[in-house]
Amino acid sequence: MIKQKESKFKGNIYHYCQVNFAYNSNKIEGSRLTSEQTEAIFDTSSFIPKNDCLIKLDDLTESKNHFKLFCYMLDHIDEPLTKDMIIEMNKILKRNTSDEENPRYNVGGFKVVPSIIGVVNVINTTSPDDVEKEIEQLLKEYNSKTNITLEDIVDFHFRFECIHPFGDGNGRVGRIIMFKECLKNNVMPFNVLDTDKAYYMRGLKEYKNDKMFLIDTIKHEQDLFEKICEELLNFEIEEHN
Repeated sequence: MIKQKESKFKGNIYHYCQVNFAYNSNKIEGSRLTSEQTEAIFDTSSFIPKNDCLIKLDDLTESKNHFKLFCYMLDHIDEPLTKDMIIEMNKILKRNTSDEENPRYNVGGFKVVPSIIGVVNVINTTSPDDVEKEIEQLLKEYNSKTNITLEDIVDFHFRFECIHPFGDGNGRVGRIIMFKECLKNNVMPFNVLDTDKAYYMRGLKEYKNDKMFLIDTIKHEQDLFEKICEELLNFEIEEHN
C-alpha cells in the first residue's frame, strides 16, 4: 500500500482505501457527500454538485483532511500508538473546520465539554477531567501486549470510544487507529461501511454484554476488504517505452 501511495497512480488498493475510507467514515458521522463526489475531490480537488444539493464546507474540508489523515497513518504505520499521535490525528481531521474556531471543541487537545454516544441506549463517556488519565492507561495496557490480535484491536476501539477523548472526530480517529493497528500487526484490515452503521453501533452498545456483535461485524468487513485486496493489492504499473 505504501508503494502504491508513492506511485501516485489511480485504481490500486491505496486509491480505493483513500476514497472509500474517507467516504464511509465521514458518512457514518453525517457527511452528505456521495462516494462519487469524494472520489472526485481526491482525484481533482473538485466535484460537480447535484442540482439544489446543499454541501457543507466542513464536509468538503473533512473529506480532504481524511485523505491527509490516511497518509499520516501510513507514514507512522510501524510506530506504537501514543497520546501525541492520537491528538495529531484528530488535529489533522479537524484542521480548518468550523470546529477549530469553536473553543468548546478544543481542536488540538482533549474535550472540555462532557459527551455521550447516541440518543437511544446512550453510552456515557469519560468526563473531561479524566480523559488524559484514562487514555494514558489504555495506551499503557495496549502497548504492553506482545501479540496483538483482532480482538485486542476491537477491544481497544471500544474502550477508546467509551473514553471519547475529543470534542468531535472520535469515531473517525478510532477507525483509522484500527486500520493502522491491523496493518502493523499483520491482521486483515477493514473499512466500516456506512451501510453497516446500524450493526457497528449495535456492536458498540452491546459490547459489554456480548462482544461478538461487534467482532462479527468487523469480521464481515474484513471479508469484504479481503476480496478487494485480491483484486487490487498486486496492481502494478506497466512501464511503456
